[in-house]
Amino acid sequence: MNHMPKEKIGIVAVSRDCFPMTLSETRRKAVVKAYQEKYGEIYECPVCVENEIHMRQALADIRAAECNALVVYLGNFGPESSETLLIKEFEGPAMVVAAAEETGDNLIQGRGDAYCGMLNASYNLKLRNLKAYIPEYPVGTAEECADMIHEFCSIARAVIGLRNLKIISFGPRPQDFLACNAPIKQLYNLGVEIEENSELDLFEAFKNHAGDERIPQVVAEMEQELGAGNKKPEILTKLAQYELTLTDWVEGHKGSREFTAIAGKCWPAFQTQFGFVPCYVNSRLTKRGIPVSCEVDIYGALSEFIGTVISQDAVTLLDINNSVPADMYEKEIKGKYEYTLKDTFMGFHCGNTPSDKLSFCEMKYQLIMARSLPEEVTQGTLEGDIAPGNITFYRLQSTSDAKIRAYIAQGEVLPVATRSFGSIGVFAIPEMGRFYRHVLIEKNYPHHGAVAFGHFGKTLYEVFKYLGVPVEEIDFNQPKGMLYPAENPFA
Repeated sequence: MNHMPKEKIGIVAVSRDCFPMTLSETRRKAVVKAYQEKYGEIYECPVCVENEIHMRQALADIRAAECNALVVYLGNFGPESSETLLIKEFEGPAMVVAAAEETGDNLIQGRGDAYCGMLNASYNLKLRNLKAYIPEYPVGTAEECADMIHEFCSIARAVIGLRNLKIISFGPRPQDFLACNAPIKQLYNLGVEIEENSELDLFEAFKNHAGDERIPQVVAEMEQELGAGNKKPEILTKLAQYELTLTDWVEGHKGSREFTAIAGKCWPAFQTQFGFVPCYVNSRLTKRGIPVSCEVDIYGALSEFIGTVISQDAVTLLDINNSVPADMYEKEIKGKYEYTLKDTFMGFHCGNTPSDKLSFCEMKYQLIMARSLPEEVTQGTLEGDIAPGNITFYRLQSTSDAKIRAYIAQGEVLPVATRSFGSIGVFAIPEMGRFYRHVLIEKNYPHHGAVAFGHFGKTLYEVFKYLGVPVEEIDFNQPKGMLYPAENPFA
């Protein structure tokens, strides 16, 4: 996937001056060997940090090696000040992991006490107001530490991406879509830049792309992608013109940032002025690693970007839209899958889901808009049932008073025909009914949720923690018997 951050991990071993430095060095080499055999590249810093002078030497070395993510490895107890100062001065995403003792036959000169050293490291991080990823159980063998470092890669990639992200938006949120209102204060807290534009600016740029010599090539790409689903060939030239408008805008406006996401306007005046709807183009950019949200949903675009970076795959943004009819549940779900009716719902948007995430796709018109507008100006949706498989429904959101919170719920798209329109699927999430009431409604989340195709809850949870979301504000679909704070225990 293009337009995505890449992490280069550097590992630095640390050693307490009253412990043998060779213990940390030997254990570091074993971790590097295990990682390289199983996962590939990792940079091994030759400097073992015992004091602040060593810390600066190690820092210079990993910077020279162009590492953008750091693993501090406690091969023994470790020097708590030097190791945390390394994290502070490195400034990029960092994790701390510690060595388990190796054998009961060598617990005198070969005992490292890193189990204890991890406690001191975490305490010193807190004293200095520093963030570092500490795995669920951060003490392990060389092979176990290699696995933990591999899990850190996705977390590091997301943090690197956000610190180099600009969200480009067009227009204010549509009337009666205050749910997508987005105080931007938390974007800056996360290290994200934002450029807010008028849709009039976008319309001018679109008009200036009329007759662009690249349009026929983009049309040909669209025709190839759509295949037999190309039901509206007459609209492709305009869609190609719009796609070039957005991609040129991104290149011309990303400034000092490497990565971009777009919060786009798509109604109410878009259709009548541009002459189409942008859904298909949104799906194509999202597929290439430039997520595009609908209805100027800035935090939706942010959430999509995080999921794209973590999954290294396309995502989508859907309305948590409608219940599954009881007769449909009885006929096609009950007895075949271990879900109640309240565990199911339909996720829908007009036509913004990438083609490779649909079981089938066709270029159509936007039925809801066509109820009040001429059909010809509502063409441009990519419609089809979302492909069955595991999903993670999630969102990172600022509240109206600029507090940050998030939710994560793992489930699946069922192989059940929706019999409906748009980009749509039958979703099943365990205990969705309770999650819907006591998280989505109770905590005033908007109707848009990001969807990653796979189970990525563990990584998303760690990313949100690393970004500073309070753990009490990271909600998930709690299992039966585990009550939400506002849930009636007598219900």
